[in-house]
Amino acid sequence: MPEVFETVFDPIRRVRVKLTPEERVRQSVVFHLTHALGYPPELISNECAITVGKTLRRCDTVVFAPRDRTPLMILEYKAPEVPVSAKTVAQALEYNSVLSARVIVVTNGRTMSVLRCHEGGGTQYLDAIPQYESLIGSDLS
Repeated sequence: MPEVFETVFDPIRRVRVKLTPEERVRQSVVFHLTHALGYPPELISNECAITVGKTLRRCDTVVFAPRDRTPLMILEYKAPEVPVSAKTVAQALEYNSVLSARVIVVTNGRTMSVLRCHEGGGTQYLDAIPQYESLIGSDLS
């Protein structure tokens, strides 16, 4: 008998995907980005392929700049039962060593870490995901 699983339509990828606990977190966060924080859906990519060293990896979500399509924000999701730890933040920072985004978000849907990445190196924790207009500007204090 084939395995039966629930699916959800991902409006960013425009396909139905398996509704895992991690996918449920992704869909919730992307909905919040687009409906509450003003992020244009056409500048969001889910499951974005990148090469880290010689390894092909997938960033859960990347938000791009409107003019030059440079990465502005990386979002990494975990299932609700997986704690947001230094290890999960390090994973996102590793992705950012390639993408050079301004903001990194790591969440399991219950706990969220939001980091602003400075050009010269170093990070600073933010209280929340910035509004899109703040992200594309320089107002990330």
